[in-house]
Amino acid sequence: MKTIGLDIGTTTICGILIDSQSGELLESHTHSNDSGILDSPPWEKCQDPQQILAICQSILDEFSEKNNDILSIGITGQMHGIVYLDATGCPVSPLYTWQDDRGNQIFSDSDTYASYLTRITGYPMATGYGLTTHFYMLQNHLIPKKAAVICTIHDYITMSLTNASAPFVHASDAASFGLFNVDQNTFDATALQRAGMDASILPCVTTDSVPLGRTPDGIFVSVAIGDNQASFLGSVCDPDSILVNVGTSSQISARVHGVFATDGIERRPYVGDDKICVGSPLCGGYSYAILKNFFAQAAQLFGEEVSDLYQIMDASAQEIYPAKEPLMVETRFKGTRENPHLRGRIENISPDNLTPGHLCLGVLQGICDELFSLYQKIPLYQEEAAYGAGLFSLIACGQFSSLQEAQNKIRYQ
Repeated sequence: MKTIGLDIGTTTICGILIDSQSGELLESHTHSNDSGILDSPPWEKCQDPQQILAICQSILDEFSEKNNDILSIGITGQMHGIVYLDATGCPVSPLYTWQDDRGNQIFSDSDTYASYLTRITGYPMATGYGLTTHFYMLQNHLIPKKAAVICTIHDYITMSLTNASAPFVHASDAASFGLFNVDQNTFDATALQRAGMDASILPCVTTDSVPLGRTPDGIFVSVAIGDNQASFLGSVCDPDSILVNVGTSSQISARVHGVFATDGIERRPYVGDDKICVGSPLCGGYSYAILKNFFAQAAQLFGEEVSDLYQIMDASAQEIYPAKEPLMVETRFKGTRENPHLRGRIENISPDNLTPGHLCLGVLQGICDELFSLYQKIPLYQEEAAYGAGLFSLIACGQFSSLQEAQNKIRYQ
């Protein structure tokens, strides 16, 4: 038998086919997530949920055309963002992604929408968090009239595949909306009341790996899980390992025990009663993309079109590594969740190091430095995301009796 893991990312959507007995990766497909909605203000970051569904269905069809022994589908995807659904489970809004900047708009003389929520609830709320976006929509009377519930994009996909009318959201995703009590695995009713939010808009929450239903072909579909948690589940051999991901953003994650509070580090639900702590710079690979766009514009300025820019940038950085006199680059180009007004900077510039190669190397080092600074805050008792989602689905449909059994039997290679 086989299982499918599907990861709905911000820029790409990845699907992989796994042998459910050996864990062997049999096949993979990655499609561009070109669902962005462009006719909106630049600070709004929205995607079309129906187009995302079509891309996901296309990937699933590619697998099912050649395989008739697929047992289950596990789904993960971009956290924090929300889509509004009506009472029948149909989307009545775009997907407001984690990159959406509504929360950083001015709410009052001294607050943005996000900082106001933080101040009155005591929870650290940032722009892009689902309930920050919902608060903005609520205050500006923009909630769709037929909206009955909110969920993540991957929850909507699981519903569509199983013809469900209401979402069932894993705690790993629910916590990403904000105003969520991680120890009780529930939304904080008092915080919601302070913010003037009706709890009826929130989905049902579970901490378990459970099957939600079957596709028309009889394939189990499990409850979706947050991409950070799925990546950790699908990557680490030792549960006390540190996991580093660099995508559009970046993350450093570790499993933790007990309660702690550290600036810049979130404590998130994992699987069952376990928790992980996470540091999440807003600009991971996006920092390198910004630099690539700079070089592309520079080339156009001189009437040139350059292909394979990333390969050229990598080679130029490799050529001078390690740099004798490096550029010091801070890659906080979009600030941090705690302080969105921070910006990047370049220091230690000299006549000898103001070169494209030094700049490429400096940005790469800056990405690593920001992650390392967060790593130092983590308590010492400390295609992968799609794999973790597929593994999660095998637990949900009873292929394994426990998380430990699954991790002992199958490991991403």
